[in-house]
Amino acid sequence: MATQGLEGRRLTVADLTYEQVAKAIDHSLLRPELDLDTVAEGVRLAVRYDVASATVRPADVTLAAGLVAGTGVLVSTVVGFPHGSSTTATKAFEAERALDDGAHELDMVLNIGRLRSGRDDEVREEIRTIVELARGRGAIVKVILENAYLTDEQKVLGCRLAEEAGAQFVKTSTGYAPSGATLEDLRLMRATVSPHVQVKAAGGVRTLDALLDVLSIGVARVGLTATEAILEDFKARKAAPG
Repeated sequence: MATQGLEGRRLTVADLTYEQVAKAIDHSLLRPELDLDTVAEGVRLAVRYDVASATVRPADVTLAAGLVAGTGVLVSTVVGFPHGSSTTATKAFEAERALDDGAHELDMVLNIGRLRSGRDDEVREEIRTIVELARGRGAIVKVILENAYLTDEQKVLGCRLAEEAGAQFVKTSTGYAPSGATLEDLRLMRATVSPHVQVKAAGGVRTLDALLDVLSIGVARVGLTATEAILEDFKARKAAPG
């Protein structure tokens, strides 16, 4: 569930429990150079800190699913990553294979070129294909817009098409474009989609203060690599006198 600033006020450590913060985090393990030992340790870290999910590369889903079994941590993975330019059939195969391997959540990149070309129906129907496939398996879909390549009008359109297609989340970015999540984009996305559609920030949130900023807007999930440092900072501040 999304947190949000109280009466428009920025959230502070005092406003939040550890669980609220940890369960807003998808611990990201997507860098191409990560070896299997590093991925496994990252998934164990996600379990140790009891975050929402470990986000792994498609080839690592089986490994991650075994490591999170019996815990409260989910496995998320990516579809059409990072460019979004695979065919719909390829994305559907990738999504189905990920679900077979044990993924609970799919972060799919929409077709950026089609969105920029005004091919609204194609974008919507591709998202719908993945959403319906995931829904049949009890999984959710987060649609990555890759805002660095979009105008504000295109960001709004991408959010609306994702909602029309039934996606549960809209997400700012892959983390591999020239820029990631900005507060301005997050406010725009949160204002565009209905309350039942959640917003995920990814790219550039590296400190506890930055995390508090995005949670204050009403962001429900944040993709992080600095998970351990941020949660240790939260625990230290929470325990500090006053």
